[in-house]
Amino acid sequence: MADSAADMEAHGSSSAAQTAKDLFSGAAGGIAQVLIGQPFDIVKVRLQTSQAYPSALAAATSIYRHEGALAFYKGTLTPLLGIGACVSIQFGAFHAARRWLEQRKSGGTGTARLGYGEYYAAGAFAGVANSVLSGPIEHVRIRLQTQPHGAARLYGGPLDCVRKLCAGAGGGAGGVARGLYRGEAVTLLREAQAYGMWFLAFEWLINSDAARNGIERKDVASWKVAFYGGLAGEALWLGSYPFDVIKSKMQTDGFGAEQRYKTMRDCFAQTWRAEGMRGFWKGIGPTLLRAMPVSAGTFAVVEMTMRAIN
Repeated sequence: MADSAADMEAHGSSSAAQTAKDLFSGAAGGIAQVLIGQPFDIVKVRLQTSQAYPSALAAATSIYRHEGALAFYKGTLTPLLGIGACVSIQFGAFHAARRWLEQRKSGGTGTARLGYGEYYAAGAFAGVANSVLSGPIEHVRIRLQTQPHGAARLYGGPLDCVRKLCAGAGGGAGGVARGLYRGEAVTLLREAQAYGMWFLAFEWLINSDAARNGIERKDVASWKVAFYGGLAGEALWLGSYPFDVIKSKMQTDGFGAEQRYKTMRDCFAQTWRAEGMRGFWKGIGPTLLRAMPVSAGTFAVVEMTMRAIN
């Protein structure tokens, strides 16, 4: 009995240490993700929320000409602090769910190999866990990215944006829910689908490579880890992009009399009536261009950090 208790304690300590490593590696990957992806992201958001640009190149050219090179990093502070935490949660939650599923499937030994539906489920769980943070962080980032330039700016910075969003929705706890957390329902759907696809695609690619070459996962070449991570990023966006469009529209909508979309369902309906199927895929080009280097960098940094600290 004493031995059993000691084994459980040792296992719990080991599990906690591994979770800490997952979180740390994820945070490192999140910082890489923001620094690589922010210029692509602002072009994507402008295309999703405005009719002013005929193409991604036109949007990027206009931003550079009228707002300068630094405009491509508008609103970076919020995601740099927040996305590091978000990616940390994504990887921590995914691996915690994966280990739980392995324990459950193996009867406690933790040696069972998961099916790809289970990898999807673990990824979806990570997305749902992440949505509590990613919803408000992305809302603030989108507001900062789409505000007018120069003297017409609406927000003095991330904290000022948070204050005005809450005040615009009536203040208090209700203001936080209706203002800062606007679009949270579609964010939750997007995160579950996106990260289910992301982790599923990456695990399938890297496990297939290891099996094909008769090697362990940790021996897969670094460049392959990055490449498979990039392909997983393409799967993430192709599987979830319409949800992201609706999220962006809701999170740039006005308040009170200026509010166009009453609910997520209303936003879907208005987008369909006004733009048809094409409206749900606006900005997909620069998003897919962004996805490859951003996701490759994220997985490469996470995997290499994990190998180093292990």
